[in-house]
Amino acid sequence: MESQVNLKIAFTISCLAVVSILLANILRKQRNRKQNISSCYLKSEAKPQHNFKRVLANNSYAPFKHLKLDESSSDLHPYESEIKAMLEESRLEFEFSCGNMDMRMNDEYIWVDNESKLKGLVEVLSKERVFAVDTEQHSLRSFLGFTALIQISTRDEDYLVDTIAVHDNMGILDPVFANPNICKVFHGADNDVIWLQRDFHIYVVNLFDTAKACDVLSKPQRSLAYLLETFCGVTTNKIYQREDWRQRPLPIDMVEYARMDAHYLLYIADRLVSELKNQKNENSAGLDDKLHFVSEASRRSNALCLQLFTKDLEAIPGQSAAASIISRYLNDHGNATNNSQFQDLVRRLCSWRDLMARMHDESLKYVLSDNAIVSLAEKVPSTPTDICTSISQADIDVEFHNCNSSSLFPSSVVLSHLDDFPYLLKNETINLDDIFQLILKKHLGPNGSCPFSLYNYSLLSKTNIKLSKSSALKENGFKFSKQVARNVSRELFVQKFSCKSPVYHNCRIYANDGRLLCYCDRRKLEWYLQRDLAKLVDEDPLAIMLLFEPKGRPEDEGNDFYIQSKKNICVGCGEGNHYLRYRIIPSCYRIHFPEHLKSHRSHDIVLVCVDCHEKAHSSAEKYKKKVALEFGIPLFVHKVVNSKEEHNVSGSSTSIMNLGDGGVSPLELRTAAMALIRHGPRMPPHRRDELKQVVKKYYGGRDISEEDLEKALLVGMSPHEKRRLQKKRGISLNNTSSKNIVSEMDIKGNNVDPAINKNEAYEPENGCNLDFMSPSEPNRPVHVSSDGAVFATCSSKLSLLGHGPHGKQVVDYLLKNHGENGIQEFCQRWRQVFVESINPRFLPAGWDVAHSGRREFGEFSVYNPANRAFVAAEDQGKQHPAVV
Repeated sequence: MESQVNLKIAFTISCLAVVSILLANILRKQRNRKQNISSCYLKSEAKPQHNFKRVLANNSYAPFKHLKLDESSSDLHPYESEIKAMLEESRLEFEFSCGNMDMRMNDEYIWVDNESKLKGLVEVLSKERVFAVDTEQHSLRSFLGFTALIQISTRDEDYLVDTIAVHDNMGILDPVFANPNICKVFHGADNDVIWLQRDFHIYVVNLFDTAKACDVLSKPQRSLAYLLETFCGVTTNKIYQREDWRQRPLPIDMVEYARMDAHYLLYIADRLVSELKNQKNENSAGLDDKLHFVSEASRRSNALCLQLFTKDLEAIPGQSAAASIISRYLNDHGNATNNSQFQDLVRRLCSWRDLMARMHDESLKYVLSDNAIVSLAEKVPSTPTDICTSISQADIDVEFHNCNSSSLFPSSVVLSHLDDFPYLLKNETINLDDIFQLILKKHLGPNGSCPFSLYNYSLLSKTNIKLSKSSALKENGFKFSKQVARNVSRELFVQKFSCKSPVYHNCRIYANDGRLLCYCDRRKLEWYLQRDLAKLVDEDPLAIMLLFEPKGRPEDEGNDFYIQSKKNICVGCGEGNHYLRYRIIPSCYRIHFPEHLKSHRSHDIVLVCVDCHEKAHSSAEKYKKKVALEFGIPLFVHKVVNSKEEHNVSGSSTSIMNLGDGGVSPLELRTAAMALIRHGPRMPPHRRDELKQVVKKYYGGRDISEEDLEKALLVGMSPHEKRRLQKKRGISLNNTSSKNIVSEMDIKGNNVDPAINKNEAYEPENGCNLDFMSPSEPNRPVHVSSDGAVFATCSSKLSLLGHGPHGKQVVDYLLKNHGENGIQEFCQRWRQVFVESINPRFLPAGWDVAHSGRREFGEFSVYNPANRAFVAAEDQGKQHPAVV
C-alpha cells in the first residue's frame, strides 16, 4: 500500500514538472508576441471535420433543421407516414440469411471512400431485401460528435464506408435507408438512428433491431457481445468502441472489430426470428388477439425510427452543467460551504467551457472537466502556472488509476487561451451575457484568435442570445457591424471553397523520343497508364513516356507555357495559404467556342486568392457590359415567358427594349420589386420612380401593376426559394399567372469556378423548361421581334449557363464575321482585362496575352470527333484528360 502511495507521489511530481516546462515555453512565446492575442491550437492542429463542406448540425444555439420532403411542418418526421404504416402491419416476409453461415470471417471487404464507390454501394443495396448496419462515432474531439465510420453487410459482402472522406456525399444513401421495402438490421439502434439524421439527413424506414428481439424473448443479456458469443462463438473486445475512429488508415484490429459488428448481424437476426416464431404466449391462451412475437419485435424496432434528433438548448450557455456541479458539491461538502463567490465562478467557468467547446468543436469533457472547474472555483489561482497545476491535480486525483494525456494535463483549448482565466476568476460580479459577448469578440471577432469553421461560424450569424448593451461592451467598441460580418464571411468562404489540395502536381509527360511535352496533374498521367498508352519512367516526381507519336508538340505551336512547372500560389499577389481556380475567359462565352479552341486548355485557368478573385471578377462583369454595348447584344433577356404567351408577346404592340440595351439583372429586378412592395408609398417620389424604371425596363417599358411586382420577385429563384417566398408572403405559385414566371440566369454570372458558383438547373412548376439559345437559330425559345426586341420562352431543354443567350450570340457573331481569328482576338482582350485588373506578378513562365488556343486532337484523344461517341458510351459522359 505504501509503495502505491509513493508511486502516486512520484508520478504527480513528474507530471507537475512536465507541466511547468510546458507552461514556461508557452509564457515565453506569449511575451514575444507583439499582439495580446493567443495563437489558437487549431491553426496548427488539423481536425478532419473542418474539411466538411456540408454540416447539418452546427454548434450554434439554433434548433436542428430536419429534412423537408414537402411544405409540412419542420417538427414532423419526413417519413412519418411510411413508418406508421410499418407499425400497423409489422410482418417479416423474408429470411435474413441464407442457411448456415461460415463463422470464419475472411479478409475481404470493400472500403468506400469516394463518391463513385458510394454510388456503387447504393446500386448494390437497392437490389437487396435486407442488409445489416452499424456505426462508429467520435465524440471526444467534437461538441456534438460525428459519425466516423459506417459498416454495412449484405449476405455476400462487407462494406466499410469512410464517412470522413465522403461526408458531403452521404445523402446519396438516404433513398436506400428510407426505402420501406428494404429491411435494415441494427443492434441497439436508439442512437444510430438519430446520429444518421444529425450528420447526413439519413432516415431509417423498416428497421429490425436485434436488441429489441432480445427484450421480447427475455434474454438474460441483450448486448451484441453476448449474441456474438452465443450464436456465433465469436468474442469481441469492446475496448475498441472507445478508440479514436478518426484515424486513417485504421489499424487492422479496429477494422476487424468494425466488420464483426455488422458481419454477423443478419445471421443473428435469423436465429432470433426463429426463436420468436417458436415462442408460445402462455398468458394469452385461448385469446383471439394473442401476441405474435415476431410482429412485436418488429413493431418495437420500427418505433425507434420515429425518433428525431434535437439539440439541447439553453438560455445561457453551460448553466445546466453549472447547476449540476454546484448541487453535487453542496451535497458532498454541506451547506456550510454555500457561498456566492464559489457558485458565481462555477457558472462563469461553465459558460466559458460551453462557448469554447462550441468554437473549437470539442467535447465539454476535453475542454475542462467538472473536477477542474470545482478546483479552480475553490482555489481561485491567479497565475498561469497555478491555473494549470490546479487543473492537472484535480484530474490526477480522480483518474490516477486510469489516466491518459487528455485527463492529466490541461487541454489544448486551455493552454491556447490561458489569458482568459484571470478575467474569469476575478472577484467581482459580471453578467454572464457580458462574458458571452466578450468571449465571442475576443475569439471570433474581426481580430479574433480562433479560426472559423462551419461549426462555429453560426455562433455569430445564428445565435439567439441578445446582444448586451452594457457600458463595458461600449467601452470596448464591440458590436456586430457589417465589417465583422464581412470578415467572417470571407474567412468561411476561404475555408469552404478554396482548393483543399495542390492544383499543380507538376507531373511530366515525355514524347517517345524523350522530349518534354508538358507538365500535368496526377489524374491525367494515370489516364494514359491505365490505357497502356504510356510507361512510367520516374516516380519522384511522377513522369511518363508516351508509346505513340503525339499529334503536336509545344514548340510547334509556340506554347512554352505547357512545358513550365507551376507554383500553387495566387498569380496576383503570391498568396499560398489559400487559392481557387479562376477562368480568365468567362464561361458564358467559352462554353460556346469550337472544341479545338477550348478543350483541355489550362492557359486561361489560373490560381487566385479570394481578394484577387474579387477584383478580377468585378472587372470582368464591367467588361461584359462593354461587350454587350459593342455587339448590341444585351446581357439579360427582358422577359421570360411561357410558350403559351409567345403569340401574345410577339403580336403585342407593347414597346420592348432593343438588343443594344443591357437588360436588367435578376438581382437588380428583385431588389427593386421588393423595395417597391415593402416601402413604395413611403419612398421619396424620385427614388420610387427610379425603381419603377428598373422594373418597367424588364417588362419592355410598359406600365407595371402590383401583379407584375409580385411576379418580378420570382425571377431567378430556385424552387426552394419560391416555396419559401410562397409560405412567407402567401403568394400562390399555382395560379395561372404565376405559372408563367420561370427562372432567368444565375444572378452572379459565370466568371467563377464551378465549384463556387453552381447554376442549379430545375424544372419550373408549370412543367416547361428554359433553354437560352441564339435568336438566329430556328425553332428556338429565344426570339427577336420585328423591332429588334429579344425575349425567351420555355422549351423542352433547360440550360441556365451564361447571361441568357448573350454568350452564344456573341460567339456566333464572332465566328460568322471574323472566324476563328475573331475568337482568338476576343480571348486576348479578356486576358488584357485580367492583367489590368490585378497586375499579376506571379504568372507561370510562358503565359502570354497573345497565346494561341488552337490545337489538334490525336488518334487517341477523347475530344477527337471520331472517339467522342465511343467515350460517351464507355464512360457515360464522364470527362477524361485529352491525349496530347
